[in-house]
Formats: sequence, C-alpha cells, structure tokens
Amino acid sequence: MESGAVAAARALTTPSSLTLFLQSIIRADIRASLMIWGPPGVGKSSIVRTVAEGSGLDLIDLRLSQLAPTDLRGLPVPKDGVVTWYPPDFLPQDGRGILLLDEINMAPPTMQGVAQQLILDRRVGSYCVPNGWFIWAAGNRKEDRASVFEMPAPLANRFLHISVEPNFDSFREYALRHALHEQILAFLAFRPELLHKVSASEPAWPSPRSWVMASRLHDAGLQLAPAVGEAAASEFAAFVRVYETLPSLDGILAGNGPARFPDEPSARYAIVIGLTVRCAAGGIADPKAALNAARWLGEVAPAEWFQLFLSDLIRLGRSAPEGMQQLQPMLRDPKVRTAVAELRDLMFE
Repeated sequence: MESGAVAAARALTTPSSLTLFLQSIIRADIRASLMIWGPPGVGKSSIVRTVAEGSGLDLIDLRLSQLAPTDLRGLPVPKDGVVTWYPPDFLPQDGRGILLLDEINMAPPTMQGVAQQLILDRRVGSYCVPNGWFIWAAGNRKEDRASVFEMPAPLANRFLHISVEPNFDSFREYALRHALHEQILAFLAFRPELLHKVSASEPAWPSPRSWVMASRLHDAGLQLAPAVGEAAASEFAAFVRVYETLPSLDGILAGNGPARFPDEPSARYAIVIGLTVRCAAGGIADPKAALNAARWLGEVAPAEWFQLFLSDLIRLGRSAPEGMQQLQPMLRDPKVRTAVAELRDLMFE
C-alpha cells in the first residue's frame, strides 16, 4: 500500500484539465516540485512534453529507473587535493525548462534518495539546478500492477501531488487535433470503456498510448492486436464492418446525404465521428464540407448527434489558427442557425 500522505494529497484530473493546471503552474511561476500519478499509457509524459512546447520551455526527460546514483550525482574527480563531483551532461546548465524525473517510483530507494536531494535542495553533489527550471516527476501506481517502490514519506512531502485518469473526451480532443484514424475514434466513442483496460493475461492491452499506435497500424492496413490485444482488436474488426453499411460520407460532405439517419448506435457514432474527422485537416475545418454535414445532421439526426458534431467541430476550430473564421459559413447558414436554435430550446426546456 502507498503512504496515506500520498493518497490523501492526490487530486483527480483528466488529461485536458492536467494540461491546463500545468500551464497555470508555469504562468504563475510556481517552482514547487510536482508529482504526477497515473496508470501506464495515460499520457503523463506526453502531456508534460505538450505543455513544455506550448510554453516555449526546454524539456529534459530523465528515466530514473534506468539510472544509477552515480549517474545523477556525477563522478568524483580529485582536484588540488579535494574531490569534486563532475555532474552529468544531461542535466540542465542554463536557460528555462522542465526537468521531468519520470518513473521516479520505479527507481530503487537509493536512487530515490539521490533524487530527494535534487528535489528538495535543487542541487546534488556539486551541481545546482538553474533558476529557470521547474522540477516535476511522474510515476505509476501500485494498483495499476506497476513494479514500483513505495515513495518514502519525506520525499512525498516535498511534492505537490496530482493524479490523472484516462478520459475519452480528452482523448477525442487529442485524436481530432492529431488526425487519428476516424474508425479508431468512432469505435472508442461507441466503446469508451475500452480506452484503457489493463489485461492480466495479455502483454498488449488498450490504453490511450496503444490506441495511437493502433491508429498507425490501421493506416498501414495491419492488425491492431499487437497494440491493443486480441479482445479489443476483435471488437474493433467487427465495428469496422459497420462502415460497409454506412451511407457515403463523402456524399454527405458534398451535399448529397440520404433521407434518414441510421438507427444502430454503432452506425450513428461511426457516421458522426467520420464526418467530423473528414471536415477537418490539422484542426482547420473545410468550410463547404462542414456546412453540408451540419445541414444534413440538423435535418435528419436527433439533437444529441447534431450537438456532438457541432461541439467537436467548434472545439477544433478554436484550437487552430483561423479555425473559427473557417467555420463562419457553417455558423451563419440559416438552416444551421435554425437547427442550433431548436437545439438550444431543447436544452433549456
């Protein structure tokens, strides 16, 4: 069991809200060390990398479980009768950035002891962390079947603690921005419980990280089982067959949609997510395609599916340069405005 101090200090968050929290930490210039807890594959390191890039900071990602104490402290070298510790060249020397001590609780206690000095005093041996650097750490939890050591209470008390959990809305936002395969995203919208599901019997299992790898496999026409395991891959293969029964998405985007919306939930997810992905390229909507899709959904789809399409597309537009300008033809269209007004009335009845 982990210490009660760590468990009590954790604050549950989604990947999206963690990103906002870390950005706020940087803007406020809070230099307190931060510990990010979460299951394997949820994207802890990727979130930190995204925050660093967005904030114009350098990032040094140290996997403490792969280092020995001398790797971090440096080597003792005699100089004028005195032993001086020569620090490793992978530690920051100047500038501004984030020093991420990843997998900190997978490191043995002796390594955590050296890291404690770095975290508490911002120095180890003869080395001092430059003033412009944040010190953050990340690690998995015992309940995730990770091979971790219990974090000593003195070390835990040096951190701010925050926990991140898998969240489909956050993953959908990431997937739309990074152009993951539409069928992957539609499948997970239909089966969000498979976004993260640790398997005790298979080495491969679903996680946000493995679904990103699965998208690359699917783009290449390869099986997904090596990334997400046999069970999830079999369900996905069955879902893909739904696409063979869908009306032409390209026809809808061209303004030639069918007269009715599908009844099967899996087909509904497939068609709405498929339209959203095809309307966008790198987060910028195709104005004409978005208008045609919105008109069709506003006429034939139940309100919640029209709302799903609009909310995802507007979120994409806000995240891209000139994205909302690209969406103006859709938002100003009389038929779309009427559908939006009806949706608003329905929501506030």
